[in-house]
Amino acid sequence: MHLRNFILFSNIDSFRFALGIVEQEGGQDNVGDSLLLLIAKGDGQAMKRCIDLYGPLVWSIVCHRIRDRNDAEEACQEIFTEIWQKAGSYKPEIARETTFIGMIARRRSIDWQRKQSRLPLLTELESAPEVSSSIPLAGTTLDRELLWKALEQLPEKTRDLFTLHFVKGMTHEEIVNETGLPLGTVKTRLRRGLIDARKLLKEYSKKENSES
Repeated sequence: MHLRNFILFSNIDSFRFALGIVEQEGGQDNVGDSLLLLIAKGDGQAMKRCIDLYGPLVWSIVCHRIRDRNDAEEACQEIFTEIWQKAGSYKPEIARETTFIGMIARRRSIDWQRKQSRLPLLTELESAPEVSSSIPLAGTTLDRELLWKALEQLPEKTRDLFTLHFVKGMTHEEIVNETGLPLGTVKTRLRRGLIDARKLLKEYSKKENSES
């Protein structure tokens, strides 16, 4: 599938979340539900509260296994993306939310440590840094046409990587095998592309709002 068709017509939750955008869903107040149960219903505000509440825990778990800060931030992003995707499998009668989220964080951290051949971080964390790069912007409505307009401004090489990663669902390692690019180049282009796309999207949205 072409990247444009994917952006305009397909389910782009993973891409939207990677951009740091969580759309606010509905206005119903489900006070009695846990955060994960609300997330399973597509509640963007619940996802933001989940990140605010459990971000330090996830960051602490990740940093004990991943030395590089950029890798740690990317791992946190993947962990919360998985939480968003798998919240529906959470059973409150079996485990607490902290346990469920901690298990995902530990498993993902171990996977990252194995893939990156990193040594565990043995020094005690002085404080848990903010995970601002992983915190979505809640209540933001994503205009698909504006998003594609922003993506068109990115280099073709970056859009090609977006297609492999988001449309075809390839991991970084699979992209390396497909393209022959170094792993660091793949990760840098994807990260830089998301940053640039988000910046352009904000500019276009601001301009459109001022003209309306």
